[in-house]
Amino acid sequence: MYVADSRSSKAPAAPASATEPPGRRGAALRAVPGTVLALGAVSLVTDISSEMVTAVLPLYLLTGLGLSPLGFGLLDGIQNGFSALVRLAGGHLADRRGRDGAARHKTVAAVGYGLSALCKPLLLLVHTVPLIGAVIAVDRTGKGLRTAPRDAMISLSTEPAHRGRAFGVHRAMDTAGALLGPLTAFLVLRLAGGPMLADGGERHGYNAVFTVSACVAALGVLVLLLFVPNRPSTDDPSTTAPSLRDSLALLRLPGLRRLTLCAVLLGLTTVSDSFLYLLVQRRLGLSVDLFPLLPLGTAAAFLLLAVPLGALADRIGRRRLFLGGHVLLLLAYGLLLSPAGGPAVAVCVLVLHGAFYAATDGVLAAAAADAVPAGQRGAGLALVGTGQALARFACSLLFGALWSAVGGTGALGWSAGALALCVLGAAAVLREPAATTVEEST
Repeated sequence: MYVADSRSSKAPAAPASATEPPGRRGAALRAVPGTVLALGAVSLVTDISSEMVTAVLPLYLLTGLGLSPLGFGLLDGIQNGFSALVRLAGGHLADRRGRDGAARHKTVAAVGYGLSALCKPLLLLVHTVPLIGAVIAVDRTGKGLRTAPRDAMISLSTEPAHRGRAFGVHRAMDTAGALLGPLTAFLVLRLAGGPMLADGGERHGYNAVFTVSACVAALGVLVLLLFVPNRPSTDDPSTTAPSLRDSLALLRLPGLRRLTLCAVLLGLTTVSDSFLYLLVQRRLGLSVDLFPLLPLGTAAAFLLLAVPLGALADRIGRRRLFLGGHVLLLLAYGLLLSPAGGPAVAVCVLVLHGAFYAATDGVLAAAAADAVPAGQRGAGLALVGTGQALARFACSLLFGALWSAVGGTGALGWSAGALALCVLGAAAVLREPAATTVEEST
């Protein structure tokens, strides 16, 4: 940790006027501080590791171990929603100051990344659904611990006028890892002889993916420790650290409360990535060997659009773009439900899916940062993220149950109708007068 902590992190990011033309490359670079780039590198490496596992897990569980769609919905809900149980604690702990007076954002994030890295080799040892579910739960605990502190470090190191772009840059680097992860898993499976199992077949291909993933995850933790600096404290040392009750009381802020409500409403109808890819694969009749490549379409669109859409959010409003992103997701559902077929439909669905993430993921964090004081940034971001994660957890359970009852297409039809209603409800909430942006405390 000495390398990162010895770097000068006291110099503020060079100012960049919010009115400068977006085409000026120098202004764009000045708006993104080094801390954001370092955290982007950590996320890039970590996402390669995580997405390698995510890319093969649905195939491994459904085809290899014969899990039912309802059972997969439960595990997928754990994967996407279990982090909500610890995200609040992670955000709150990150806001508390250490002996040097600085917040513990980096420390809590490092624990989270380390915990997830330790789970990767455990997948080599567990061969039953309950044990795999337990490993996934621990891995998501690590994700829950690290997400709010990481996003807090991004927001605190960036000027408010450029947070959309900064989060866009980080998410673009993160998505580069998401793009490389499935491709790496595909190549590893090919070199190891392809996926096998079901009727007592060997699992060398899956073991190879889990092994490479563990090594890459360890590299991500190392990059965090060496190259991400601690943010020096700018608070009065005599100021009392916020309690957990203070953190929960942030929902009294009108802007944060409305944003959290919208995130929950829309999260309840956001079908998980794994189910979406399964629908695409089964509708087009793609070979199971090609399944790990489907996330590449989403990741490529996300990578290309994250920065421009982040900058657009800075200009037209982050909440407005967040809502528009869900309209794009609704269009993707509509294409899957339409009678049109062929590879062009799959490409369009994946592009819309990636555009949805580019317009919502980092944009939501940037919007939440506007409504939370600097001293409670981690807790505030955790509140919004927790609400969204719990909603998506519920959606995975409901969608898995619907799939078992009426089939994948029927379940998607119900989800699309519910999403349309939730978009209208969220639009009504966001039409209320926006709360005044909370000023940075210095």
